[in-house]
Amino acid sequence: MGSLNMEKKWVFPLVISSLVCVFLLATSFNMGLVSSLHTINSIFSIFPSRVMTNQTNPSFVEERVKQTLPPPARPSIPRFAYLISGSRGDLEKLWRTLQTLYHPWNYYVVHLDLESPAEERLELSSRVEKNPLFAKVGNVYMITKANMVTYRGPTMVSNTLHACAILLKRNKDWDWFINLSASDYPLVTQDDLLHTFRDLKRDMNFIEHTSRLGWKEGERAMPLIVDPGLYQTTKSDIFWVTPRRTLPTAFKLFTGSAWMILSRSFVEYCIWGWDNLPRTLLMYYSNFVSSPEGYFQTVICNAPEFVSTVVNHDMHYISWDFPPKQHPHTLSLNDTSKMITSGAAFARKFKGDDPVLDEIDKTLLGRKNGSFTPGGWCSGSLPCSKVGNPTKLKPGPGAKRLRRLIGRLLLAAKISQNQCN
Repeated sequence: MGSLNMEKKWVFPLVISSLVCVFLLATSFNMGLVSSLHTINSIFSIFPSRVMTNQTNPSFVEERVKQTLPPPARPSIPRFAYLISGSRGDLEKLWRTLQTLYHPWNYYVVHLDLESPAEERLELSSRVEKNPLFAKVGNVYMITKANMVTYRGPTMVSNTLHACAILLKRNKDWDWFINLSASDYPLVTQDDLLHTFRDLKRDMNFIEHTSRLGWKEGERAMPLIVDPGLYQTTKSDIFWVTPRRTLPTAFKLFTGSAWMILSRSFVEYCIWGWDNLPRTLLMYYSNFVSSPEGYFQTVICNAPEFVSTVVNHDMHYISWDFPPKQHPHTLSLNDTSKMITSGAAFARKFKGDDPVLDEIDKTLLGRKNGSFTPGGWCSGSLPCSKVGNPTKLKPGPGAKRLRRLIGRLLLAAKISQNQCN
C-alpha cells in the first residue's frame, strides 16, 4: 500500500510535466512554421509581378510598356525641339539659322560633325556658352562629342537619333522634333509656327513618304553599301559590296524626304523600340544607300499605331531635278515668290549669306541686323535682348500661309486616305 500511494503521488506531477512539454513543443513548432512561412513569403515577394502575372493575367512586355500612366496636361502652346546640324565650313550658316529659329519656349541641339575643324566646333561651343540669352534660358545644347556623318550612309540617321535621345533625356515637355541642316532657313517666324501647331493633335507626324520606289528600288534598296563613317575618323564616301540583295518581305519599304517634323510619341518609339521594329530597321538600313530618306518613313509606315498620324509632307520648299539627284537646287532670289506661295515653314538649300536670306529676313521674318527673329516674347531696350512672356505669340502673315497648307494636307489625307500608300 505504501508503494502504491507513492506511485500515485508521482502520477499527477508526471502528467502535468508531460502536458507542459507537449505545449512547449507545439508552440515551438508553430513559431517555426510561422517563421518559415514568413521567410517563404519574403522570398516570393522579390518576384511579385512575375508570380502574380503568371497566375492571374499573362501579358507581354510590349503591353506593359503601353500601360503607362496618362501624361500630365500639356500647355496650350506646343514646344518644338530642333536639331540643327552642319559640317566643315558651316559654322556661320549654322549660327545664323540658330539665331533666326530661336525662341525661348523651344529647345535646340546643334552639331558640327567630326569633319569640321576643332576650331570651328570650339567656336560654336563658345558662342552658345557666352550668349547671355542662351545662358539664362538654358535651352540650347551642343553635341560636344562630335559624330562622323556621311550623308549617303546611316551615320546621319544615327546622329539624328543621338539628338533625339539627348532631347528626351534633358526635357520632358516638348511636343515635336524638327531636324534641319545649316543649309535650311525658316520661311515663317516661330510665333507663326507655334500659333499654327497649337490647334493640331500632338501626335501628328509630317513626313514625306511613298512606297513607290521607282528607280530607287534598283539603285538604293538592292545594292549593299558600307559607310566608313561608322568606323573611321576621317570622312570618305560609302562603297559598294557584293552580292546585291532582294527586297525584304518582313516589312514594306518607303522612301521620301530626310527632313521631317516628328511627334514626341513617335520619337520615343524610335528610341525605345519596345517591339524591336526600329532596331531591326536600323540594322537593315545600315547597308542602304541614302538611308536618311527611308528609315523613318519605313518605321512609321510599318507601325500600325502610327499610320493614322502621318501627314505626307515635310514642311519644306525644295526644288528638285527630275528624276531627283542627290542634292536639290541651290535657292536664290529668283525662287522667292515660289517659296512664299508654297506656304512651307522651311526651305532648302541655301548658300551662306546669300542675298535671298536677307530678303527672307526683311520680307517674311522682320529680322534686322543679325538679331533674333522678333516675336511676342521679345523684351529689353535692344530688340529681343531679354525674355518677356515666352507664351505670348504675335503671329503674322506666315501663320496664314502655313495654316492654308496644313488645311489642304489634312483634307487630302482625310479624303484619299493616302497615309503610308
